[in-house]
Amino acid sequence: MLKIIEMMLRDKLITKDNLSTLVKCRPPKKVSVANLIGENMLDADKANEYLAKKIRQGEITLSDVEQIDGIDSKNIIKMAAKELKVKFIDLDEIELDMRLFSEVPYKQLMKYSVIPFEETDLHVGVVFSDPLDMSAYDAISRIFPKKPISVAIASPKQILQYLRRLEANESIKSLVVDIRKDLAQEGKETMDGESSAILKLIDLILKSAIYAGASDIHIEALEKSCSVRERVDGMLRQTFSFDKDIFAPLSSRMKLLSNLDIAEKRKPQDGRFSATINGKDFDFRVSSLPTLFGESIVLRILDKTKAMIRLEDSGMSKVCYEKFSNAIQVPYGIVLVTGPTGSGKTTTLYGALNSIRDVKDKIITVEDPVEYQMSGIQQVQVNAHVGLSFSDALRSILRQDPDKIMIGEIRDTETLRIAIQAALTGHLVLSTLHTNDSVSAINRMVDMGVENYLVSGALVGIQAQRLVRKICEHCKTPITLPPNVIEDIEEYIGEGEYQFYKGEGCKECRHSGYAGREMVSEMLPISEKLSHMIASGASKEDLEKQAIEEGFVSMFADGIGKALQGKTTLDEVYRVARL
Repeated sequence: MLKIIEMMLRDKLITKDNLSTLVKCRPPKKVSVANLIGENMLDADKANEYLAKKIRQGEITLSDVEQIDGIDSKNIIKMAAKELKVKFIDLDEIELDMRLFSEVPYKQLMKYSVIPFEETDLHVGVVFSDPLDMSAYDAISRIFPKKPISVAIASPKQILQYLRRLEANESIKSLVVDIRKDLAQEGKETMDGESSAILKLIDLILKSAIYAGASDIHIEALEKSCSVRERVDGMLRQTFSFDKDIFAPLSSRMKLLSNLDIAEKRKPQDGRFSATINGKDFDFRVSSLPTLFGESIVLRILDKTKAMIRLEDSGMSKVCYEKFSNAIQVPYGIVLVTGPTGSGKTTTLYGALNSIRDVKDKIITVEDPVEYQMSGIQQVQVNAHVGLSFSDALRSILRQDPDKIMIGEIRDTETLRIAIQAALTGHLVLSTLHTNDSVSAINRMVDMGVENYLVSGALVGIQAQRLVRKICEHCKTPITLPPNVIEDIEEYIGEGEYQFYKGEGCKECRHSGYAGREMVSEMLPISEKLSHMIASGASKEDLEKQAIEEGFVSMFADGIGKALQGKTTLDEVYRVARL
C-alpha cells in the first residue's frame, strides 16, 4: 500500500534509495513491503513493531495491515492488542454464544464490524475490527446497558467472514421460532420429528450444501450451540449456528430420514437416504457418533453424475494422464492409486473403469460402501455383519471368471495377497492404498508381508495424488513472491519469465479466493529395471533415483507446474505436497 510506504519513508524506516534499487532490478520489482523485507532493506521484526505502534496511534487500521502482502498480519494484530492493552481473539478457536448474537440487530453488527462473543458475570466480551471506533463502542454499550463492554480485537477479514456466515442465521430466525412453537405445542421434546418447520430447516441445510458444491455436511452439538458446517473444496466452513435446543429435533428428523433408531444416542449408527434437489437426484450417506455434548451427524453427499467422470477430465497433467492410461490398458497386473482420505482416489478409479469398460470384459468391483452405481459392471458391497470382507469377496469373485477387478481399498495382508495372485493369473486389478507417495507404496506392500518377487511381478504402475483448491477465475490476480520462497523452488521453475497468482476473494467464491479443486499427482510406471530392483530389495532412495532417471515427475513438481499455469496457489501446493 502506497500509504504505508510513504509513512515508512517519512519516519526514515526506509529510504528513497531502497525504492530506486527495487525499480532498477531486472526485471523491475514492485515497490512493496514484501520486496523490501526480501531484499534485506527492511527488518521484518522492526516493521511489525512499527505497524503495531501506528495502529495504536490511529494512523492506520487493522484492515490496512491486512492489505499488505508478504507479512504476518495476524502477528501484527496480536502485537497491536498488547499496545492497546486489549485481548486478541481468534474467532476460529472459540465458540460464539448465539444467544448474544441474536440480541444485536444484524445491521448494527455489519455497520460497526463487531461480534459479541461471550457474557460473564462482570462484562460482555465484544470483538471489534477497529478498537478506536468510539461510535461503535457507544452503540454496543447501549444494547448491553447492564454490563460494561470488554473490548477485544480480531482480524477484520475473519470478523467479516463470520458476519457473512451469521447472515444466513438472520434469514432463518422465523424458522427457528416456528420449531420452538412446535416443541412447545408437543409439551415435550419432539421425538417423531414431524415438525414441518424442522423439515424446512433440513431442506435449507441440504440446498445450501448442494449450491456450495459441498462434499459433506457436519451437524454438531456443542456446549452452548448447534453448529452446521460444510466441506467445500476439502475445507470445512461454518454455514449455520443455532441455539442448543434446535439440535434434538434436527438430529431426530435426520435419523428418521436415514432409517436409524432415534432413541439410540449412545452408539454410532450408519444409514442413508435419497433426496431430489432442484430436479437432481442425490444420495446422502449418514453417520451419527455420540459426543460429549450430544452427537455429531455427518452426511456424505453422493452426486450420481460424478460416477460418469471421464479420466481426461480428472485434472491430471498430460504426462501423468498418458502414463496412467497406458498402465490401465495392460491385460494383467496391479495398478494402484495412493493418497490420504479425500484425495480423490475413488473418483480416479471410477474414471479408469469408465475408460476401460467394454462389453467383451467382465468387470467386478468390491467396495465399502458402493458409492456410485455403474451400468455394465458387477458391484459387490462389503458387509462385515454377515462376514463378507474384502478378502472373502475377492475369493468368490475369482470364481466368477472376471477380466478386470476393482478393489475399493487394500486394508490387510490377506486382501493384498489375493489381489497379487489375481494379477499374476491374468487379471487386471485396480485398487487404492494409503501411502504418502508412489514409491512408498512398494515398501508398504513388502512391509505387509508380501515377498519382493511377487510385488515386482504384479505391479504395473502406482499413482499418488492430492487435491488442491483452484484459484477463483473471477478474482484471480498476479502476485510477487518473496525472494527466499523463489530460492526454495528455483529448480522447479526453470529459466525465463514466470508468474504466480492468488484469488483476492469475491462473491463468486464466497470471499475464499478459491473455487473448485484440481488434482496434483505423480505416476510411477514399473519398468523392467525398477522391477528387478524391487525383486532384489532395493531401498526407497535407490528406487527414487532410478525413477527420476526414467523421467519420473514428483507430485511437488507437478503442483508447481499447476501454480505456474495459474490454476492454483503455491500455498496450496505446500499444503498437500512436500518439497
